[in-house]
Amino acid sequence: MERDGQLELYGLVADRLKEAHTRVRSLQVPEGVRMALSRKLLVITAAAKHDLADAARRLERLMNDLDEGRFPQDPDSDGHP
Repeated sequence: MERDGQLELYGLVADRLKEAHTRVRSLQVPEGVRMALSRKLLVITAAAKHDLADAARRLERLMNDLDEGRFPQDPDSDGHP
C-alpha cells in the first residue's frame, strides 16, 4: 500500500512540475526572473529524487507564489550597467 501512495505522489509531482515549467515559460517577466524561477524548478526536480514529499511541498509553495504574482527579483535590474 505504501508503494502505491509513493507512486501516486510521484505522478502528482511530475504533473505539477510540467505545469509549473509551462507557466514559467509563458510568464511576461524579465529574462532574469524567468531564469531564477527555472533554477528553482530544477532544484525541486533534483530534490524529488531524494525526498519526494519535501519536493511536493516546495513545488506547492512555488505554485502559490506564481498564483499570487510573487516572483524573485530580476538580478539585472539593480541599476548597474
